[in-house]
Amino acid sequence: MDLPLLVGIFPQVFLDGLILGFMYALIALGYTMVYGVLEFINFAHSEIFIVGAFVGVEILLGMRAAGWLEALPWPLVLLLILVAGMAGAGLLAVSVERIAYRPLRGAPRLIPLISAIGVSFFLQDLIRLVESIWRNAFNLVYPTMDALNHRFELTETIDVSVKSLVVIAAALAMLWALHALVNRTKIGTAIRAVAEDQAAASLMGIDVNRIISLTFLIGGAMGGAAGVLFGVQYGLINPYSGFIPGLKAFTAAVLGGIGNIPGAMIGGVVLGLLEAFAASYLSLLTGGAFGAEYKDIFAFSVLILILIFRPKGLLGEIVRERA
Repeated sequence: MDLPLLVGIFPQVFLDGLILGFMYALIALGYTMVYGVLEFINFAHSEIFIVGAFVGVEILLGMRAAGWLEALPWPLVLLLILVAGMAGAGLLAVSVERIAYRPLRGAPRLIPLISAIGVSFFLQDLIRLVESIWRNAFNLVYPTMDALNHRFELTETIDVSVKSLVVIAAALAMLWALHALVNRTKIGTAIRAVAEDQAAASLMGIDVNRIISLTFLIGGAMGGAAGVLFGVQYGLINPYSGFIPGLKAFTAAVLGGIGNIPGAMIGGVVLGLLEAFAASYLSLLTGGAFGAEYKDIFAFSVLILILIFRPKGLLGEIVRERA
């Protein structure tokens, strides 16, 4: 075991895990929003997330073809594709709720869950069909913005790119905005009322269907923003790119305490750090017997242990009391 090497790579591994964790956290916010109101797991959220990434890449490709990508400042371009990705994914989430979930709202929980899985497969193949017709391509590469790829050398062994800092800043800003929306606005009060008791909220004059649609819109928009940042950060997307990040984001939401907004953020960061440390240290600690390919096993094993001893997650699930 090379102790100086283990210590030397620690800061960079920690930084990489933090960036990955914030990515998971952004996706997990969508799961948390929907579950907090309906106690329903929207398994189509991973496809809604990747739709945001496709909206962003299509706009970037169009701007590059028109010669605008180099002419406009990168913060403006990034803001444009973020807003577009959020709008596209949010509207898709509202449409999915209206078509696939609302008619099943009073049904046993297993039925909407099966519907969500069906919507997930449908959206995967729909994206593949559209892109095959439009681009005749399965994988799409995000056009690069040179300023985002610039790296800052913090020390001789630690460096960070501008796009990684953007991911962290965007995740923190969205967490703050979502927390403020839910806890400090009238819309947030209505969302919390519907989450507490839909029948009582309706009697108080709240349009329950509208609030549920708004919840899906917000959750989908969070997923769309995460999709755009995912594409910018990793560069390559395809119709199935959302499945694994979506699954891990759901795991992060459960780890932090599903239904708890700060819990989704903490769960995402913890899971990202576990993955990064497992990918970097397993091979060194086991003499090559286990490599980076076992990082998922390590991360999910820790999740299982946490849920055995703390089933409500790290911060605790939001539990509603009914009279």
